[in-house]
Amino acid sequence: MGSIEPDAERIQAFANQAEEEGPIVMVNLLRYRDAAAYPDGFAAAPCSGREAYQRYSEVALRTVAEVGGTIVYLGQVAVSVIAPTGEEWDDVALVRYPSRRAFLEMIGRADYQAGAVHRSAALADSRLICTKAVFPG
Repeated sequence: MGSIEPDAERIQAFANQAEEEGPIVMVNLLRYRDAAAYPDGFAAAPCSGREAYQRYSEVALRTVAEVGGTIVYLGQVAVSVIAPTGEEWDDVALVRYPSRRAFLEMIGRADYQAGAVHRSAALADSRLICTKAVFPG
């Protein structure tokens, strides 16, 4: 089973550092399901995982911008040069936020949370890694 939703302990550890100043870049590693897996009773037309992620992206792109964030990079994985056997990703996204606080504001918004159902339905596995610059650039 993949890692799709953040656990409460990790979110709390992230939130505990919310007062740190400065931008962060969130590294998103994404592996899509062949067919999106929506919760029972959720009204969504059947689609692929990639298509469900596109539905999520419509909300996410807007809310990222509204909290001052930007998409730095989005690309399809061509080949994993160094990785454990069987660990494969479809896409990589780098999203810059002005602060940890901005990221927390975004994920706490009701409109973002309503759209996140598409993310959960879309993904077979994911990683979300918070980074901060150690070299100016």
